[in-house]
Amino acid sequence: MLEEVRITGLGVIDDAVLELSPGFTALTGETGAGKTMVVTGLGLLFGGRADPARVRPGAQRAVVEGRLRTDPDGRVARQVEEAGGELDDDGATLVLSRSVSSEGRSRAHAGGRSVPVSLLTYLSDDLVAVHGQADQQQLLRPGRQREALDRYGGPELAVVLSDYHRAYTRHQQVSNELAELTAAARERSAEAEVLRFGLAEIEQAEPAEGEDAALFAEEERLANADALHAAATTAHEALLGDPTATAVEGADAVTLLGHARQALDAVRQHDQVLEGLAARLSEAAYLVSDVAAELASYADSTDADPARLAAIQERRALLTRLINAYGSSGNDVAAVLDWSKRASARLAELDSDDDRIAGLAAEEAQLAARVAELAGQLTELRRAAGEKFAADVTAELTALAMPHARLTVVVSELGEPGPHGADDIEIRLAAHPGAPALPLHKGASGGELSRVMLAIEVVFAGADPVPTFVFDEVDAGVGGKAAVEIGRRLARLARLAQVIVVTHLPQVAAFADNHLVVAKSDDGSVTSSGVIRLDHAGRVRELSRMLAGLEDSEFGQAHAAELLALAAEQTGAPE
Repeated sequence: MLEEVRITGLGVIDDAVLELSPGFTALTGETGAGKTMVVTGLGLLFGGRADPARVRPGAQRAVVEGRLRTDPDGRVARQVEEAGGELDDDGATLVLSRSVSSEGRSRAHAGGRSVPVSLLTYLSDDLVAVHGQADQQQLLRPGRQREALDRYGGPELAVVLSDYHRAYTRHQQVSNELAELTAAARERSAEAEVLRFGLAEIEQAEPAEGEDAALFAEEERLANADALHAAATTAHEALLGDPTATAVEGADAVTLLGHARQALDAVRQHDQVLEGLAARLSEAAYLVSDVAAELASYADSTDADPARLAAIQERRALLTRLINAYGSSGNDVAAVLDWSKRASARLAELDSDDDRIAGLAAEEAQLAARVAELAGQLTELRRAAGEKFAADVTAELTALAMPHARLTVVVSELGEPGPHGADDIEIRLAAHPGAPALPLHKGASGGELSRVMLAIEVVFAGADPVPTFVFDEVDAGVGGKAAVEIGRRLARLARLAQVIVVTHLPQVAAFADNHLVVAKSDDGSVTSSGVIRLDHAGRVRELSRMLAGLEDSEFGQAHAAELLALAAEQTGAPE
C-alpha cells in the first residue's frame, strides 16, 4: 500500500507531496492544475515510459519518490533484496524512486540501491494497477486475466488447478528424463557392447592378481635353466666337493674349514681371542655345509622345460594384451581386475536404464492422461466461472451508464497443455448492440475502458491480488445517478484494497475516505501545483466548487454537504 508519494519538477508540479491512506482517496482540482501529472508520476514510479518533455521548464530533472508498505516475506521484498536493496528499519517499508533528466536520462532506485527501470515494472505487477487512457492495464494482459479468473472461480477451481500443476510438473520431469534416456539409447547400447566384450575376454582369461609378476619370475628361471644348473653345481662342488674324489685332486671349502678348525681346537683353551675365532670358524663350517646342501637341491630341481616355458610365454602375452587394452589405471593385472569391477557396475547401470526407460514410458503415459483429464476439468470450470463473471460485470456496466455493453469471457483451447492448463483466456467487450466482441483495449474508448475496469475490479472483489488501484477518468462522460453508482462501487472496492481516483465529479469524490486537491498558484509567469489534504469543511468547499463552480456558494455548499451525508449513509462511514 502506498503511504506517500513526492513529485518534483514534473509538468506543472513544482513540488507536491501526496499523503495517502488505506481505503478510497479522491484526487480533485481545477482543470490544468496537474491532476494528470499525479497519475503520470505514479506511472513513472512504477516503470512507465520516461518523457523528457514532461520535465518542468527550468528544472534539471523530474523526480518521483514513493514510500509504501509491503510484506517483508513477500515476492516484492525478495526481488528488491536480490537486486541489492533493502526495506527500511521497520522491515516493511520500501522506498522507490525514479528520475528523468531534461536530456532524457532515466534512473531508478529501490530500497536505497540503483536498479534497472525494468525492476520497477516487475514490482508493479504485485503493487499497483493503474487504469487510465495512457496506461497499460494489468488486467489487459491475458496472463493476469487467467490468474484473476482462476481466483474468481473459487475453491473448487483452485483445488483442480493445484492438482493440475503437480501433475503437469511431474509429467514434464518424466518426459524430459525419458527423452534424455531415449536419445542416448544408441550410445548406451554401444557402450554396453564394448563392456560385455571386455568382461568376456577377462572372464575367459581368469587373470589373478600378482600372476604377471610370478610368471615373469618363472619365465626368467626356465629361460636360463642350463646356466643356473651349471652355476649351482659348480658352487656346490667348490663348497663341498665330490665325495668320490681323492685328496690328491684337491680339497673343497668344507674340508679346508675342517682343517682350520682342528688346528685351532688344539690350542683354543690357552687364549680367549683364539677361542672366539675358533667358535666363529665352527659356525662358518656349519653355514657353508648348509649352503652346499641347498645348492645341491637347487641343482637337482633346475631342469630345462621347453613346453612349460612356451606355455608361460603364451600366458604372459595374453596378460600383456589385457593390460594394454584395459589397464588404463596401471600396468599390471591388478589394473585389469579394477577395470573389470568398474565395467560390471557400469553395465548393471546401463541395464537398469533400459528398465528405467520402460518404467518411465509407462509413467509418462499415465501422467499424460492425468494432465489431459485435469486440463479438461479446468476448461469446464473456467467456462462456468467466465459465464458468471461476464454476467456480473455486464450488470455492473448497466449501473455505470453503459447499459448496452456486454462483456464475455472467451475460453479457447490451446494446441497442447501448458503450465496453467490447456486454455487461453481473453475478456472481450461489445460496447453497444451490434458491435463485435473485441479485446478490452479495442472494444472500449478511454473513458469507457476505465469504467469497464472498475466494474471488473469490483466483481473480482479481491481476486486480483494487487493492493493498490489507481483510476483516471473513470467517470468520463457520465453524471447524475451513474456518477453516484461509480462512487459507491469505488467505495466497495476500497474495502479490499487501496483505491486512488482522479475525478472531476463531486458525486464520486463524496464517497472518498480521504480527499486530496491539486491546487495551482500563478506568480504571473510560472504556474506551479501542490497537493492539499482536505478536512470536512475543505471538502464541502471543494465539492461546492465542483458542483456550482463557486466554492463559497451557499447553495453549492448545501448540496455538497448533502452529497457527503448520502455517501456516508450508503457506505456506513462517518461524515
